[in-house]
Amino acid sequence: MTTERDHGGNLDVAMARFGGTHADWLDLSTGINPDPYRVPPIPDEAWAILPRKTDMARLIAAARIAYDTQARIIPTNGAQGAIQTVPWLRAPGRAAVLSPTYNEHAAALRASGWQVDEAATEAALHGSDLAVVVNPNNPDGRCTTPESLLTLAQSVGLLIVDESFADPEPGLSMAPHLADASGNIVVLRSFGKFYGLAGLRLGFALATGQIADRLAALAGPWPVSGPAIEIASAALTDTDWQAATTTRLRDGAARMDRLAEDAGWRIIGGTPLFRTYATPDAQAAQDALARDRVWSRSFPYSRHWIRLGLPPSDRWGRLQRAFAAPG
Repeated sequence: MTTERDHGGNLDVAMARFGGTHADWLDLSTGINPDPYRVPPIPDEAWAILPRKTDMARLIAAARIAYDTQARIIPTNGAQGAIQTVPWLRAPGRAAVLSPTYNEHAAALRASGWQVDEAATEAALHGSDLAVVVNPNNPDGRCTTPESLLTLAQSVGLLIVDESFADPEPGLSMAPHLADASGNIVVLRSFGKFYGLAGLRLGFALATGQIADRLAALAGPWPVSGPAIEIASAALTDTDWQAATTTRLRDGAARMDRLAEDAGWRIIGGTPLFRTYATPDAQAAQDALARDRVWSRSFPYSRHWIRLGLPPSDRWGRLQRAFAAPG
């Protein structure tokens, strides 16, 4: 028997409770850039033929520049595709996931026969056969330095570092350090979140040595589509867009914090792509916003935490009105 996991992006739930159509809602329940990269023209053959080795090489070269790494890069069907692959990198044993965090890591490991402990501190990860750190973390924005992660890698069998939200904070990334590290580290990157194109379903796993070989074998020869290769090859090398987007996201995060502070909420943390706050009653806060057709993210493990992604640049007024509406 499978249990459905709790996620953001569940706007159908909001519509069932509060009415309206997709067009009526401002969905802030995910941490996806609301102003996506403009999709360039896509050659007809990208739709018509299987990706060639030269196409894959072009995508990998672009990712190597964007992530500043000499490690091997394996494209995947979103970061989620890599998460589903991780449990098969070695025989099941005891895994520890630094928590609370994105719940798919523990779920994928448990489904594949691993014993999973949800660790409250980094120290509790030491000695595990496999450790998972999301950096920066979702939902509280907790950050772990590359130096700490390199030390941690020496005391675990395999270290998985999920950097799905690291694009605006490159100083946190382990990717530049992989070539000089021990061969037991895997870095996961998401393309869709920072570039605002989650529907493209593209991610990357970065590793070295035998682990990289194993990842490539599990991914198969065509893990991503031709259109994904064309779009990402352009976006990953568009440094002007990346810089402007990082500035816009940071400004937006600060603006969101001011709105939340005025509402009496306390900042827990977050990234430039999402913010998490403590409220007197998260369910009541979510319902109040929902009555104005603004959907947020609450968490089954906390009565107080609520998370909001940023609105599109032209819809801040809608969010401000929702915050100002009587509860």
